[in-house]
Amino acid sequence: MNDRRFYARRGKRCFDIVFSVIGLVILGIPMVAIGLAVFLADGSPVLFRQQRIGLQGMRFTVLKFRSMTNRQALSSAITVAGDARVTKLGRWLRRFKLDELPQLFNVLKGEMSFVGPRPDVPGYMDKLIGPARALLALRPGITGPATLAFRNEEALLAQAADPQSYNDQVIFPEKLRLNLEYMRNLTLLNDLRCILQTLCPYKSDTRTLKDYHS
Repeated sequence: MNDRRFYARRGKRCFDIVFSVIGLVILGIPMVAIGLAVFLADGSPVLFRQQRIGLQGMRFTVLKFRSMTNRQALSSAITVAGDARVTKLGRWLRRFKLDELPQLFNVLKGEMSFVGPRPDVPGYMDKLIGPARALLALRPGITGPATLAFRNEEALLAQAADPQSYNDQVIFPEKLRLNLEYMRNLTLLNDLRCILQTLCPYKSDTRTLKDYHS
């Protein structure tokens, strides 16, 4: 129990600082190459910046390589499979999660962690009430159990008649449940397991809408 508390209070942040620095050193050149590819494919800006809800409900600017075209308005925070706004290069970056690499800077700054709930746009995590509001004590993560469970989220939303409603009524509550379970069992071993499953997925997620209505 004491080890778990130490990791939650001190160890997790130390882990994030050390490995975000290592990641930026190792991936620095590939990140420059990706940025150049984004610029050549669709101009500037290379980075996508958006306000998200972070630790204690404070807003911060999340960083990603831009994967959507500049020439179409971002009319919805929900992205479904086959979304016309996603560029050809963007689809490849999203497939391998390479668009997330700039979030190493968010981790280094203390705005994010390697593992935790995904940072949501305003109107979700900041509106939590009751026991679920405890999740605001966690830094949002690049990956986590909910992220792994919904690897196929864009495809899942594409099957729904109303993607926004389905996200709000089905997917978001299920993510809350998974994130609360993660919070109750926060250990270094579980974080390492999430990171390993993110880097080396051992099976594909083939769930459909029926799995959430059974």
